[in-house]
Amino acid sequence: MAKLEGRERRKLRVRKKISGTTARPRLTVFRSNKQIYAQVVDDVTGNTLAAATSLKLETSQTDDANKSKVAELVGEAIAEACKAKGITAVVFDRNGYIYHGRVKALADGARKGGLTF
Repeated sequence: MAKLEGRERRKLRVRKKISGTTARPRLTVFRSNKQIYAQVVDDVTGNTLAAATSLKLETSQTDDANKSKVAELVGEAIAEACKAKGITAVVFDRNGYIYHGRVKALADGARKGGLTF
């Protein structure tokens, strides 16, 4: 089994159990080797309510930061975008990734920004 196949299987296994609603949307994470992305999705209507990415952060914040620190900043940015839309509670979707490192840092940043999981 290839690495991506395993992640896809884990992703489907997680997605069977969780779903975003209008009252409690799903916060999903995607990480590449260089960047990290987060978006808040309402699965009932199929709309993306808020999104944040490491590409949109100010370069002054990310110049000397490691990838985990950047992920935490993205978590804080998604929490700020959610607050602007009136979203306070979300369901966390790790998207098949291990809850460790950058994924955990993003979740901690979102909690620090005021989101509840």
